Amino acid sequence: MDNPDGTGSLKISRMTIESDSVSFDFEGSVEGYGTVFASHTLSYIGEDRSRGRVQGEARTFLEDGTLISTPHMGTFTRHGSKACSYFTDATNQGIVNFVIWDIDIITKTVAVRYWEVKSP
Repeated sequence: MDNPDGTGSLKISRMTIESDSVSFDFEGSVEGYGTVFASHTLSYIGEDRSRGRVQGEARTFLEDGTLISTPHMGTFTRHGSKACSYFTDATNQGIVNFVIWDIDIITKTVAVRYWEVKSP
């Protein structure tokens, strides 16, 4: 997919490992959304743990202090220490985005791309 409506960069600030999932907290900046704080749980499908479901929440603060919140729901794939999550969000402002996060677990970095699919 080309020409995202926005990009950003997050850092992993916490990782919690369970037998059937892994949970992360993220923080950073996303174009158009300011400072972002998010929590995601990646639940595995299959014994190789290379794919599964993503569920989470995000809160963002714009420069003027406005709070935006959204649930996240989608899927992920993993190859070695890199994962890619694909999900939609539905902000409290009525905007819906399709989002891709490229997660590098070793460097704790996340490259964010999103496409707005519904305006308020």
